[in-house]
Amino acid sequence: MKKFRKVLDGLTTSSPANPGGSPACGSAAGTPSTAPTPRELEIQETLMSEHFQICKTVRHGVPYQPTALAFDPVQKILAIGSRSGGVRLLGRPGVDCHCQHESGAAVLQLQFLINEGALVTACADDTLHLWNLRQRRPAILHSLKFNRERITFCHLPFQSKWLYVGTERGNTHIVNIESFILSGYVIMWNKALEFCNTHPYLCFHYLLFFCFESGTIVMWDLRAKRTDFRIYYDEVSLKEFVSLTSDVFFALRSFLHKGKSLSCSFPIFENPYPMDIHESPVTCTAYFADCPPDIIPVLYSIGAKHKKTGYSHKEWPVSGGTWTVGSQTYPEIIITGHADGSIKFWDATAITLQMLYKLKTSKVFEKPKSGDVGRSAELVEEDPYAVQMISWCPQSRILCVVGISAHVILYRFSKHDAMDLMDQLLLYVCMEDVISPSDTENTPSFSDPSGHSPQPQPPSPRSNTPDSMRDSIPCLKVKDRMIRMPPGYQAELVVQLLWVDGEPPQQITSLDLNSAYGLLALGNCNGLTVVDYLQKTILLCMSTLELYGSADPFQRLTRSPRKNRQSTSGTHAPCVSESHECSNAVCFFVTKLKLSLPTDLKTDLGTVENSFSRSRSSSVSSIDRETKEAVTTLQFAESYGHKSDTLPTPCLWVGTSLGLVLIIPMSIPTDEQERLEDPVTVAPTGTVLMLKGSILRIGFLDCGGALINSPYEVWRDQHAPDHPDRPRKRKLVNFSPSSSQEASGDGHLAVVCSERQAKVFFMPSQACLYVHNITESSFVLRADVVSVCNSVCLACFCANGHIMTLSLPSLRPLLDVNYLPLTDMRIARTFCFTNGGQALYLCSPTEIQRITYSQEMCDNLQEMLGELFTPIETPEAQNRGFLKGFFGGNAQTFDREELFGEAAAGKASRSLAQHIPGQGGMEGMKAAAGGVVGELARARIALDERGQRLGELEERTALMMTSAETFSKHAHELMLKCKDKKWYQF
Repeated sequence: MKKFRKVLDGLTTSSPANPGGSPACGSAAGTPSTAPTPRELEIQETLMSEHFQICKTVRHGVPYQPTALAFDPVQKILAIGSRSGGVRLLGRPGVDCHCQHESGAAVLQLQFLINEGALVTACADDTLHLWNLRQRRPAILHSLKFNRERITFCHLPFQSKWLYVGTERGNTHIVNIESFILSGYVIMWNKALEFCNTHPYLCFHYLLFFCFESGTIVMWDLRAKRTDFRIYYDEVSLKEFVSLTSDVFFALRSFLHKGKSLSCSFPIFENPYPMDIHESPVTCTAYFADCPPDIIPVLYSIGAKHKKTGYSHKEWPVSGGTWTVGSQTYPEIIITGHADGSIKFWDATAITLQMLYKLKTSKVFEKPKSGDVGRSAELVEEDPYAVQMISWCPQSRILCVVGISAHVILYRFSKHDAMDLMDQLLLYVCMEDVISPSDTENTPSFSDPSGHSPQPQPPSPRSNTPDSMRDSIPCLKVKDRMIRMPPGYQAELVVQLLWVDGEPPQQITSLDLNSAYGLLALGNCNGLTVVDYLQKTILLCMSTLELYGSADPFQRLTRSPRKNRQSTSGTHAPCVSESHECSNAVCFFVTKLKLSLPTDLKTDLGTVENSFSRSRSSSVSSIDRETKEAVTTLQFAESYGHKSDTLPTPCLWVGTSLGLVLIIPMSIPTDEQERLEDPVTVAPTGTVLMLKGSILRIGFLDCGGALINSPYEVWRDQHAPDHPDRPRKRKLVNFSPSSSQEASGDGHLAVVCSERQAKVFFMPSQACLYVHNITESSFVLRADVVSVCNSVCLACFCANGHIMTLSLPSLRPLLDVNYLPLTDMRIARTFCFTNGGQALYLCSPTEIQRITYSQEMCDNLQEMLGELFTPIETPEAQNRGFLKGFFGGNAQTFDREELFGEAAAGKASRSLAQHIPGQGGMEGMKAAAGGVVGELARARIALDERGQRLGELEERTALMMTSAETFSKHAHELMLKCKDKKWYQF
């Protein structure tokens, strides 16, 4: 445990105008600022480097680009090989293991050693691998690398120790499974194609059937080493050959030939694995650990009503292995957003994954007509409903979804049906350019204290051009009729950005939701909007430039984007609301906002690499470039908006792409009735904190170093029947005035992380306590303040593949591992951390990889994983009929040492293949220590050691007996020699 003392400055603060931070904040971690000493802060940090280790836990989803398949009918384990060199082993639910070949070569074929707990893989790099499955983490026992020939096919008879390997040259080699060494017995292609016997004898115990790609099928006599029968198909090129003894594949082939006529007669099995993750491409992910315990049963009960029916009632055939829930389990939920606008909730408890609930956001909108398709064509070529971001409050069960068509949908959870007009819940947001600089000179920088903004001058009329015809229309049309919303998540509010001057709206780059405040904040390339979703009004709509006021550290100039389309700057007018009456006397709100949103600034993750390379020079050119400022992160919290504040108030922290952080305090009524009637006032203060690089994450700690959770509203079902004795009232947690002020009255710590840097500030003095430069050569893609081992740390994932953790609040480096290089933007888009030392990312278009960076979880991983192998007696073979005996032969007499052994066949050429020993033996013994296989392994080792000791004892006894016999012989000879001698003859 490390105790550190930190001096806080409650009277003077560092100047925010220094882009590099305060002078006392160096690049070294844990460097304090030199400030006066009004008081001392004592925090004990318990996290050390020993608490962290990177380890993959489990992979979910169907293997991407599968290339091979194998099934063990006794162990009931399924193996799937992929083009990237991965092997997935599946058993009963919970028994799921992923193995990866280090070479990354595609898996050509898989062969189980039936009921032996082993698997042979043939890869595209002409290497055979023998995997040990008698452990929770399979490992390679042996490898055999072919040097001169390419592997095309392998075959392993049941209960045989000889593996037949066919090559591209047409030769067939034989490998001993036990030693994984080539036999000297080789079937050459020219010998196989020779036809020697036109009338083969009726002895099929030594026959081998194989075929060539050209269409030739050969029956080879292993003992006589000659061809007994040959068939040639000159019209068909055979790509696959199925042995008549392979009953399973023969039945499958027969089933496929019958086609659709049998598909209706045999219902399919319900898949217990999450193989439909990629039903629609995954576009974003969210990971929540330690959720409320009642949320998973509720989501499952709602989702079970929409499950498909007609599945088979028989047991799922892939039911091998054993799995038990580990001791360390807590509710975990993974949310995935998809390209078709759907959102899926998954139960991720105890390294499993089970579908809970599916939501389709596209149901909020009308189906686009042929003439309306063009509205979103310029914004997105396809998938107009694709989900970009997800914000979810598990306590209040409020969900907010950001779509690629510049729309935001807010959902509330209810267990009851609802019939509502969507017109009551819609809010349109229109983005328009400023007409001229003269229009912006009289525009105030901030809204007045009442929270209402002055109305700007209306824009000039537009010409009737094709581009102007699109103005003031959204990309998608919301349903304007009474619709039935089933139990589950029901849409309450839709926010859409409109077309302006023939230009599509800018996509939303940041989002935050707070259920206790009833507020929703969203930002895009250079604008911020705060929405009150309880009153269905807009509280604030400004550009980031207006938020600074006179505190802008760059002193940027404004220009009209109408006069120069290449310009990327401009001032923005506040919002104006217009109320319209709709049918059925329903009030319909349409709010138009004037924001300068240049279309040449594309907010894509692909440009994040250049965000930290912007010049911080004071030259005119750099000032012009820095007028492009996007809102990159938003965070509601109980904080201090001014240095003179003594108690925390609701605030919105805004982080931008230029590394600036602004604090916007708000005044929110505490009474429930007043909250629905009185306006919420928002007054930006111009407070600016500065870091290097785009701001990624903002978190808060109390003076004891504990994580401060955001205020939230306890969930209540708004569509539940009213009870006179139990009125539905809002119940708020951690919302001022409450215990949160008592806990944070002495101040709190703000943790801010950017692409390049992390800083810890003390509030309300805004003094920088610690600063750490995370990276110089790369940039941070994802950062989160997470709880690990009953403490808090800052977890970062960089573009160069490094995963780092920093202690809080001292920012002391604890972990830096080069884990995963950024091969594509899919990883950057889906990587996310969560509490408990876990993280996930989309490793392929169809698979989710979960990892842990906690040493404690790595130690307990063996207990959490399932056993792939269970001791099962091999079923006795059924009575073999005439045809099976005729074509299949006798496996027991087939495998004979006299045919393939070294004594009879000799040794294979050393240049043909290279044997590579693996590390699976020792790892298997260590990994199997926790289960039945471990007990058997220990017993086997003990027996071997006992037998070895008995053997050594027997050898020593034999030596002693030989020595005793020798001594007795010499003594007898000496006695005979001295028998007749007198005493004086000695």
